[in-house]
Amino acid sequence: MKKREIKADDNLAAKTKKKNAKHRHHTQFYYSFLTIILLICLVQMSFSALLNVSKVVAYHRKISTLESKQIAAEAKNAELKKDIKNFSTTATMESIARNNLKMAGKDEVLVIVNKQQKPEQEQQKEKHKKIGFKK
Repeated sequence: MKKREIKADDNLAAKTKKKNAKHRHHTQFYYSFLTIILLICLVQMSFSALLNVSKVVAYHRKISTLESKQIAAEAKNAELKKDIKNFSTTATMESIARNNLKMAGKDEVLVIVNKQQKPEQEQQKEKHKKIGFKK
């Protein structure tokens, strides 16, 4: 009977070892699978973080260019407002009209000095010389 008890104990121990080994194998596979999934998630999060950082840098660059354009537009706007004030007076409007339309006011004499124009043939020769043509 002692031999049977020893065999039963050996058989029971062997079964327990086999069951524990099988359980350990399943547990290792499960942990390996979870590790791979976690690594994939970590890589994806890292990639997303890099993309977000690059987008933030690009947006900051766009903001700075837009701010500089806004400052330039505001300066031009102020200059145009100043010009509108200057041109709104009748004296300046009259002087601009006289200069552009070649008109004279009361008690003024208008003198127009024209430059002597060269004959048409000489002008064409000069154009050809500038371009590099020879006749």
